[in-house]
Amino acid sequence: MKLKCRPEDFVVTELSEYPIRARGEWTVYELTKRGIGTPEAITQLLQVWKIPRDRVSYGGLKDRHAVTTQFVSVERGPARNASRPLWDLRYLGQSDEAFRPADITGNRFRIVMRDMSLDECQRATVALEEVRDAGLPNYFDDQRFGSVTAEGEFIGRAWIAGDFERALWLALAAPAPHERANEKREKAILRKQWGHWTECLNALGRSHRRSIVAYLKDHPQDFRGAFCRVRQDLRSLYLSAFQSHLWNQVLTAVIEAACPEVERAMVSLALGPAPFFRRWDATETLDPATLMVPLPASRTDYLDHEAMQLVTEQVLARHGLTLSDIKIKYPRDSFFSKGERAAIVRPRELQFRVEGDTLYAGKHTVAMELTLPRGAYATILVKRITQAAAGVSLSLDGEESVGD
Repeated sequence: MKLKCRPEDFVVTELSEYPIRARGEWTVYELTKRGIGTPEAITQLLQVWKIPRDRVSYGGLKDRHAVTTQFVSVERGPARNASRPLWDLRYLGQSDEAFRPADITGNRFRIVMRDMSLDECQRATVALEEVRDAGLPNYFDDQRFGSVTAEGEFIGRAWIAGDFERALWLALAAPAPHERANEKREKAILRKQWGHWTECLNALGRSHRRSIVAYLKDHPQDFRGAFCRVRQDLRSLYLSAFQSHLWNQVLTAVIEAACPEVERAMVSLALGPAPFFRRWDATETLDPATLMVPLPASRTDYLDHEAMQLVTEQVLARHGLTLSDIKIKYPRDSFFSKGERAAIVRPRELQFRVEGDTLYAGKHTVAMELTLPRGAYATILVKRITQAAAGVSLSLDGEESVGD
């Protein structure tokens, strides 16, 4: 079976009740893109209009390998459209406030899985019925972990330890999955010449990375100062990645402790297998449908979450950390999020159908439409369905088993 054979096979539309008016300090647009990530599209827009990054605000990072539509706001932006080969920007109106993540109410998805046999389609539809009834673990998925290195290291982990050289090396030089050719080339230069800043500077093209190396050429041992020159939006992503990984591990521990083993199956995620459930019933002490899991941070209040605090502390101990360590001492322009996240997500308006595949002769497709709340990942659903359709599950010891 195949996913994202065409960009139109994965369509995401951002939903919001954000007020758009005829007047306001912020100009509001609808960004539709394909084959490009949100940060890259925004960077191109900034270059087209020659405006600083701090005048742009948007809600979320949308998938590169898809057709996506989302809101973008620009402080005192031009009241006109813009376009490039991979994106189109449509002027909508004005608003008194910037568009922010909290303004997203959800996302509507249209997903097509292709090149499937009838048996695979049958298993997929059974899994979709299970998801409709029981929901899904609300894990953070791959999109959250783009900054994790090929060796599985988190920049945020080095940062909270105060190891600024390591954090900078991970951010600028460490190999990462799915790198573009130029990114791979520049990182290879830095790995080979790390510490020889003049040589690095001469070998690098004009880029954000090169501007940081230029600072190191003049301040060769000031890794803290150099790390602070990494764009603030990127540094925030580094923290989000590490905190999201910790949260996923907390939810994993909760599911393994509270959901009967017979109702669980392991599904492969970007950073390793994680337990999913076919069914998870409420007990006298725990109702999965209403369970909220706090985001690990030193500022998090566990007053009403004593049991969850214990699980979180056990997870952190595996990393050599305590809750008091999950904070940023410097620079103070970035911080770990405070709050909580639902343990389970239930897709709304979930519809699916099996059809003949127009791309692969003799095969079939499963087409799905659904709405998810802000922060939930449709790719978690896709992985659950894909693994079920293939008849493959992972046992609790991590060994693969194939169904009949």
